[in-house]
Amino acid sequence: MIKSKTDSITGFNQAEVPFTLLGTTQQTHNLAIMFPGLGYTTQGPLFHYTTGLFLEKNFDVLHINYQYNSKNYEKFSNEEMDKALKSDVRKVIDAVLSKHEYDAFYLIGKSLGTIALSSELGRTSFTDAKTVWLTPLLNREDVFSTIYRSRQKALCIIGDKDPYFAEENFQKLQGNPNVECVLIPGVNHGLQIEEDSVGSIDVLKNVITEIAQF
Repeated sequence: MIKSKTDSITGFNQAEVPFTLLGTTQQTHNLAIMFPGLGYTTQGPLFHYTTGLFLEKNFDVLHINYQYNSKNYEKFSNEEMDKALKSDVRKVIDAVLSKHEYDAFYLIGKSLGTIALSSELGRTSFTDAKTVWLTPLLNREDVFSTIYRSRQKALCIIGDKDPYFAEENFQKLQGNPNVECVLIPGVNHGLQIEEDSVGSIDVLKNVITEIAQF
């Protein structure tokens, strides 16, 4: 049986940032934290099925449901968006960790969420956390350098048709023995094949399989 609790914190510029903590009826000290993209929410198939994987393994799962494509953020500069993202995510995680005790962590970020993931890896609690980078922003120095220097076990998945795919940086990541790199031919930033729904479902299955094996 799945249980869930939805709450919110007052975030950057007094905006409400909702989050949901899911779990099973079994006690656990394991937590998976999901950092969605700008338009790709935790309800998207990648996060939906990944959530299922972790619940099956008796993890609690934290969905951080920031909504930066809403009107509240229309006039934000890129710098303000970065500041809001990092601040909001930190407050949500602080709120959850203040009420629950966890020993093992997985952090899963997609696109914009990989900026937050990079920022949060500085926490002492996450020293041994495992990370999953879905379509990371490899053209950003902070995201790339965090994966490149990772001492944590990491899985990085991206398509070669993704505008944020940087071939030179991706090749450098392969030099880190802690990072498992998966490059999917013909796949865009949504981890989909343009105008090929059936092929995109196959990609989704392969990505979820990679995460399950990781």
